Amino acid sequence: MSHTAFDRRTVVFDLDGTLADTSADLLAAANACFRGLGHGDLLGPADALTAFHGGRAMLRLGFSRLGEWTEAEVDAQYPILLEAYAGALDVHTRLYPGAAEAVERLRAQGYATAICTNKPEMLAETLVQRLGVRGLFGALVGADTLPVRKPDPAPLHEVLRRVGGRAEQALLIGDTETDRKTGLNAGVPVVLVTFGPEGQGVARLSPEALLDHFDHLPALAARMLP
Repeated sequence: MSHTAFDRRTVVFDLDGTLADTSADLLAAANACFRGLGHGDLLGPADALTAFHGGRAMLRLGFSRLGEWTEAEVDAQYPILLEAYAGALDVHTRLYPGAAEAVERLRAQGYATAICTNKPEMLAETLVQRLGVRGLFGALVGADTLPVRKPDPAPLHEVLRRVGGRAEQALLIGDTETDRKTGLNAGVPVVLVTFGPEGQGVARLSPEALLDHFDHLPALAARMLP
């Protein structure tokens, strides 16, 4: 089947927990906040799943371990977390095995590729540039690119628009319930990776497919987007 520039098969990727394991650097940024408050490190490697739900989620978890807390405390620390993260966002972060190679293969086969993340756009842009893969993606939409973020369908529709794709010929590759809900809301099939912190547990979300290793993605995309 031939595909025009305005009907391109498109594979859209989440970033944190999907393309790259960013959990250690995210947790370090949250712990910097708690150290600044005199509490020491409150989060550890076992909290990786919370890290992939964002900065505010990490702050809430840490504060909950201290006892009573308010959303105002979270709001006050969030800019400090972002500043700490921006200064050290690629110390421990690594692409998952085979990620870059899989995207390269998809592009060679004519797919458009893009990133739709709930990481603030500037931080996401900086990270993928430092990881050396920004050139593999035709567009990037972050948490603050639009007034809404995933699981609202608008960011996914926007990134598809930017690369000449459409929902009927697209896949969303993600790792959390947020990605699953985004796909449902946007009418886009979702593939959830099983190499994130939740592992095979993501099967409970009943995605259209599971991905155990990026080596399998090009063949999976060919089956799902013939």
